[in-house]
Amino acid sequence: MSDPIKHECGISLIRLLKPLEYYKEKYGTAFYGVNKMYLMMEKQHNRGQDGAGFASIKMDMQPGERYMSRVRSAQQQPIQDIFAQINNRINTALTEHPEHEDDVDWQKKNIPYIGELLMGHVRYGTFGKNSIESVHPFLRQNNWMHRNLIVAGNFNMTNVDELFSNLVELGQHPKEKADTVTVMEKIGHFLDDAVAKLYKQIKKEGYTKREASALIAERLNVAKILRKASKNWDGGYAMSGLIGHGDAFVMRDPAGIRPAYYYQDDEVVVVASERPVIQTVFNVNFDDVHELDPGHAVIIKKSGSMALKKILEPTERKACSFERIYFSRGSDKEIYQERKKLGKLVFPEILKSIDNDLENTVFSYIPNTAETSFFGMVKEAQNYLNKKKEEQILALGPNMKAEELHKILNIRPRIEKVAIKDAKLRTFITQDSSRDDLVTHVYDISYGSVKPTDNLVIIDDSIVRGTTLKRSILKILDRLSPKKIVVVSSAPQIRYPDCYGIDMAKLEDFVAFKAALALHEDHGTTHLIKEIYEKCRTQTDPANRDAVNYVKEFYAPFSAKQISKKIGEILSPEGIKAEVEIIYQSIEGLHSACPKNLGDWYFTGNYPTPGGNRVVNKAFVNFFEGKNERAY
Repeated sequence: MSDPIKHECGISLIRLLKPLEYYKEKYGTAFYGVNKMYLMMEKQHNRGQDGAGFASIKMDMQPGERYMSRVRSAQQQPIQDIFAQINNRINTALTEHPEHEDDVDWQKKNIPYIGELLMGHVRYGTFGKNSIESVHPFLRQNNWMHRNLIVAGNFNMTNVDELFSNLVELGQHPKEKADTVTVMEKIGHFLDDAVAKLYKQIKKEGYTKREASALIAERLNVAKILRKASKNWDGGYAMSGLIGHGDAFVMRDPAGIRPAYYYQDDEVVVVASERPVIQTVFNVNFDDVHELDPGHAVIIKKSGSMALKKILEPTERKACSFERIYFSRGSDKEIYQERKKLGKLVFPEILKSIDNDLENTVFSYIPNTAETSFFGMVKEAQNYLNKKKEEQILALGPNMKAEELHKILNIRPRIEKVAIKDAKLRTFITQDSSRDDLVTHVYDISYGSVKPTDNLVIIDDSIVRGTTLKRSILKILDRLSPKKIVVVSSAPQIRYPDCYGIDMAKLEDFVAFKAALALHEDHGTTHLIKEIYEKCRTQTDPANRDAVNYVKEFYAPFSAKQISKKIGEILSPEGIKAEVEIIYQSIEGLHSACPKNLGDWYFTGNYPTPGGNRVVNKAFVNFFEGKNERAY
């Protein structure tokens, strides 16, 4: 993606089902779980660069022995920093006590982070400070083992104010109004309540207070706790949690907005945000890794038993299509094919744009995530040419000369690596204030790859703001002197905020919104903007469960092609010589390519939860009133 936007967070959970001695004997190390967690977090590094965290729980420790560990980092390379700290603790302990190098029992008791239950999180902050306090996992501590709670997730809630108020009504005093804190405290409240009730019941049965502890762990109904806690959640989420005595869970939202996958064998239960992460790290087949159903939770008891439980009634499945287009690793078998199809489906519009002139057209892509859709686009160009070649050969018949045949067969799509991304600048340019000055240097070009008589078709996976295109890419591509530059987005026009995880919060940031605003001015329909604003103002009440997205009316007077044409005008830098045209994927094409992930609210405004409609209306109110603030 040429426009830097925030990614999705990634979660990892591992439950080792055998004693640590088993992994020492079979795999040569008692740190098997720690090593696997490192790999899982690194394989999901694409989902987060602002911070990372790790937590573990040791089973069956005695009173006075530390059984929970957590480490977090907000350094520039947070995953590396975390595991450097963990390795340092391990190496220091073994250096000071070499006699215990093979003593797994001693290592478990004396070295932190080694446990049977492990959680990892990689974070891309959607808003707020990227400080250590904002990094998951979050910890809720208590002297009762069962009341300790560690939570991490890939989520955003649209109704944080409501959730905060609910906690206050329960008599709590939350330390801050953040969705992570409110979610954790809500789970924690019902966890406390369940433990207290079990304790009282078990005492009535004649057990001692000390005997009650093991029975609480056995009888605790995690699914019931999650049902009560999540009753009023509005958002997209994959929520993972560890309970101090050794229970664990991962829960997915009812619309399936955020992804979660799991795998189980006789050695481990594993959950992660992406399927190929589990496939690669544990060397298992595609069909062995299962998607967690919307509204359901993977619940792992201290005993090691794993169950899938329905927590909330699933709604219409609206799994995020941006996961398929951009966020998730393209090594997933289905995602790879879907991205290729996205490239294939935009080819007919490309052909119209270049007047069918493939001989004088160069195809390329904006690195790096658009590469797969580029393959799909080029393959479709090859299919088109093969059909033309067949027609020409049949028309010439048996008297065709060898030179004519050679000329026909020699025609093929012209492919060049035109744009080259400077990886050294990628992670440095992270803040808007810095990016403006440095963005023009992120890309270089391959000089001599395009002739002045050529069209240059370059595909990107999506165009959000268009800032990098205007300030850098189009200017530098124009140095190659093509007669026309066609920028293709494998995704449709992004028109609406995403309030379920991606940092796309303000309408006026979107180039599609700017284009529609310019079209209103061109057509003399700006009076409609005030009317839409008045309607939006009536839909922002947090208690409104039936909010309507009135921002759709802002785009309604114009076709997608009209908006795309205006986007081309807006993004064309001053002084550019080449004609510029922008082509976007259609909504129909998106759904055809990604039939299982039909969540498309950022393109269509069809939000899967009531909170989404409230957020988009609030965003329009903020725009109209000139407030430079988030709508959620």
